[in-house]
Amino acid sequence: MNTSFSATDEAEERNPTAFDRIAERYDCDFTDTLLGRILRNIVRSHLADLAQPGALVLEIGCGTGEDAVWLAAWGAHVLATDVSEAMLAVTRRKAARAAVTDGVETIVLDAAAPARLELQVDAAFSNFGALNCVADLHPIAEALAGWVKPGGRIVLVFINRWCAWEIVWHLLHLQPQVAFRRLRQGGVQARVGNGVVHTHYPSIGSIRRVFEPSFRFLRLTGLGGFLPPSYLEPFVVRHPRLFRVLSRLERPTASICPFARLSDHVILEFRRAGR
Repeated sequence: MNTSFSATDEAEERNPTAFDRIAERYDCDFTDTLLGRILRNIVRSHLADLAQPGALVLEIGCGTGEDAVWLAAWGAHVLATDVSEAMLAVTRRKAARAAVTDGVETIVLDAAAPARLELQVDAAFSNFGALNCVADLHPIAEALAGWVKPGGRIVLVFINRWCAWEIVWHLLHLQPQVAFRRLRQGGVQARVGNGVVHTHYPSIGSIRRVFEPSFRFLRLTGLGGFLPPSYLEPFVVRHPRLFRVLSRLERPTASICPFARLSDHVILEFRRAGR
């Protein structure tokens, strides 16, 4: 059964217009691009274990539902949450087209101030920097500790604090302020479509410290160590041979410390303590 409800009135009042505005174009601008497809496929290799038939999986910041629909097609039941109702509307349409409406349930949820929901899920994940929009990760970490069953895994994909590609690219273009923007205290205003979203870039260590009281850290993987950030899609389109070389180098180096810690995104995996 596919339902949609608002977790709190506050979530509706804080409706993020930037994400609402890009909801209809997000797949075109990212999901269906060369970089978008290969980066998502890499993340899915980390989500594959979550796609167990009958498993109840919670997604934080589902966007247009690309991953929720994929997991549902493998038999999982996904609670797809997002603060943007427009994104959830796209998710529901996508689930209907894929004939997995019974496997995808949409819920309006603000990860910055998660409502008290009576949930017990087998696993949870958040992809492509949804949690970078959250200034304080403690509330969502505490909520996940209550929602995820002991022994359950969580997979969190953050935009990394240090990105070698971004630093080198913008220094070469004489843009030092942009090159090191992720290091600014308090985050930055990042452009999203026609709007801006205040974005934070927590360090890997700070993320671990927030989640480790209730979750055991499993592993760190880089995403975009050799592949450039998604906003450089025009560059890789102009250089297809270079893109193929970088693509081949991406996976073998993703878990090597220097590359992982200097990647555009990082994948952190944890297991719920208690079993």
